[in-house]
Amino acid sequence: MTKPKKKAAAAPKRTRQPEVTRRNILDAALVDFAAKGLAGARVDEIAKRSGSNKRMIYEYFGNKEALWLIVLEQAYERMREEEHAIDVARMKPADGMRYLLEFNFRFCSRNPEFIALLNTENLHKAVYLKDSKKIQQLYTPLLAVIRDLLQRGEKEGVFRKGVDPVQLYITIAALGWFYFSNVHTLSTIFGRNLLDPRQQKLRLDHSVEVLLGFLRP
Repeated sequence: MTKPKKKAAAAPKRTRQPEVTRRNILDAALVDFAAKGLAGARVDEIAKRSGSNKRMIYEYFGNKEALWLIVLEQAYERMREEEHAIDVARMKPADGMRYLLEFNFRFCSRNPEFIALLNTENLHKAVYLKDSKKIQQLYTPLLAVIRDLLQRGEKEGVFRKGVDPVQLYITIAALGWFYFSNVHTLSTIFGRNLLDPRQQKLRLDHSVEVLLGFLRP
């Protein structure tokens, strides 16, 4: 009597991991957007880099522009999350301002893709960022911290009166962003490698002196 053949074991079903897929797509998109800008990046290239496919990108994000906005928002979110790792509100006013400036400068140094994303969005006149539902919420707590530092500094007599928190933050951001967004042209013009850690420290020390010097009464 012929024994019945055993059925071949069914191949295990591949389990979809939407969060992993989504994260891989966002990581790949960050690399492509930073390197090529919004116009130059291609969905099929992002799909290939992420190990996914175009259909999945459209399913999760809708279109390239929507993907761009999420990548941009997450870049801002990452910056704010790292910044909030230290409780600046508990610092002395001058120490808190120094920390905010040093953090911003070093974040720009460590994250050149952040500079590239901002440059591209500014070329588009922030048309995509204007659709963000969260960007202003990310900066409201930061402005509250700066306002508190200024008020405490005034009361202690270490800061001048009447400083606008928004204007001050723009100055803090500019001291880091301008340096790294123009680092290659400035290095060529002045014959210095401004990406060298020693040059960065010189610039950071100078920036701290500029900021705290302005704030003194």
